[in-house]
Amino acid sequence: MTTAPLHDPARRGFAGDNQAGVHPEVLVAIARANGGHQPSYGGDVHTERLRRTVRGHFGPAADVHPVLNGTGANVVALQAMLDVCQAVICAESAHINVDECGALERVGGIKLLPVPTPDGKLTPELVAHRTADLGNRHRAQPRVVSLSQCTETGLCYTTEEIRALCEQAHGLGLLVHMDGARIANAAAHLGASLYDLTTGAGVDVLSFGGSKNGLLLGDAVIVLEPQAVRSLGLIQKSVMQLASKTRFISAQLDTLLDGDLWLRSAARANAMAGRLHRAVRGLPGLTVTHPVQTNHVFAVLPPDVTQRLRNRCAFHVWNEHTGEVRWVTAFDTTEEDVDAFAAAVEEELGSV
Repeated sequence: MTTAPLHDPARRGFAGDNQAGVHPEVLVAIARANGGHQPSYGGDVHTERLRRTVRGHFGPAADVHPVLNGTGANVVALQAMLDVCQAVICAESAHINVDECGALERVGGIKLLPVPTPDGKLTPELVAHRTADLGNRHRAQPRVVSLSQCTETGLCYTTEEIRALCEQAHGLGLLVHMDGARIANAAAHLGASLYDLTTGAGVDVLSFGGSKNGLLLGDAVIVLEPQAVRSLGLIQKSVMQLASKTRFISAQLDTLLDGDLWLRSAARANAMAGRLHRAVRGLPGLTVTHPVQTNHVFAVLPPDVTQRLRNRCAFHVWNEHTGEVRWVTAFDTTEEDVDAFAAAVEEELGSV
C-alpha cells in the first residue's frame, strides 16, 4: 500500500476556511486525549475541563454541548429554544436560511421568518416588521431572533448593535440566538472579548464555530441563559449530534479556547484577507463589493478572468448573475499565498 500523500500538502486556495487542514496544536490535543478509556457521550474529563474553560470566557452560568458541525449546532440550539408553532427571525441571507439545505425545517421542524437586509445585518427596525404578528393565532409566533456573527458577507455586528437587538427582543419576550460560526474572526476584528459579544450584550444561546478556525471537526452549543432552552440534551441525541467519543471534540475546543489559539488563528486569517484586499482593490477591471472586516474578500471580475483564475487556484463564484466571487483566507494562509494569488489576479486582468 502506498504511503504517498493523495494531495499536495503545500497547495492552498481561497475557497473556504473549511478547506484548511487542522491546526498543529489541535492535532497534539487529539493525540493527548487518545489512549486509555474515558466515559462516553460527554462524561469524560476533557469535556468537564472544557466546561470550566467556557465559563471563563462566557460567564459562570454558561454551559457547553459539543456537537459534530455548525448546522447541527444551529438545529440543536434553535429547536431547544422553541415551543410548538414558534418561529425564528433571521436575515434573508443567513446561513440557516440559505446554506443548510433546509435542515432547520426538515430536521427541527422550525419555521424561519427571513428579513431582507442590505448587508446581512439585522436591525431593531427590520426585526420590528417581523414581530407584528405576535398574538395572532393564525401565524407562526416569533420567538427567537437569530443573528450571524459574522454575516455571510464577512461584516461584523458591534457590541452596541448586538445589545440593541437583544434589548428589543427581550422587551418583546423573544430570545436571541447567535450563529457564531466565525465569531472568533469578528472578535479579532472588533478587539472585543467573546463575553462582550455574547453574554455581556444579552445573547441567550450561541452556536460556537470551531471547524472554520482550525479544528478537525466539531462545534458547540453554548447556553448563556439557562432559562432559554429546554430538553437540549435530549434534542442533541435525537438529531444525531451527540458524539459517543465526545472527548475528542472537547479536547479540540478546549485547546482552541484555553489560551489564545482561537484569537491567533482568526486574527491571522483576517490579516491575510486584509493583505489580499489591499493588493487587488485598485486593479482595473476589479470591483470589491463589500468592506473587508474578517477573512472574506468579495469582488466582481469579468467571467473569463474568473474562469482562468479558478484554473490556477480554488475559490467560489458567489453570484453567477453578477460575476461576484468570494475569496476566503484561513489560519494557515501565508503571505506568499496571498501575494502569488494577487499577482495572478493582476496578470489575468491585464490580459483582458
